[in-house]
Amino acid sequence: MHGRLTDARTQGGEQGEAAQLRPARDVAARRLGDKIVLVNLHTNLIFELNRTGARLWELLSDGLDRAEIERCMLQEFDVDRDTLRGEIDGLLSSLREAGLVTVDAGG
Repeated sequence: MHGRLTDARTQGGEQGEAAQLRPARDVAARRLGDKIVLVNLHTNLIFELNRTGARLWELLSDGLDRAEIERCMLQEFDVDRDTLRGEIDGLLSSLREAGLVTVDAGG
């Protein structure tokens, strides 16, 4: 995998092991080529995900948990497990801080 999971271009916490992150209800997502642009409709924050970040968003949107996302991405991208774990954790943390994902404590 080249680069990071997100271009981290924004305009305008850590998750518990048992918690499941889900896309927030007030977030619109639009695919533009190999990227996904997320807009928090409440804050007007815009977040652009590159190809690998976009794939993570798709898997998250499909209801996969953290471990399932990692497993799928390890199969799909040329990256070692430790690097991928760090990238996933960093992106999920950024998405949570931006209010783009919420915690579903029910798992």
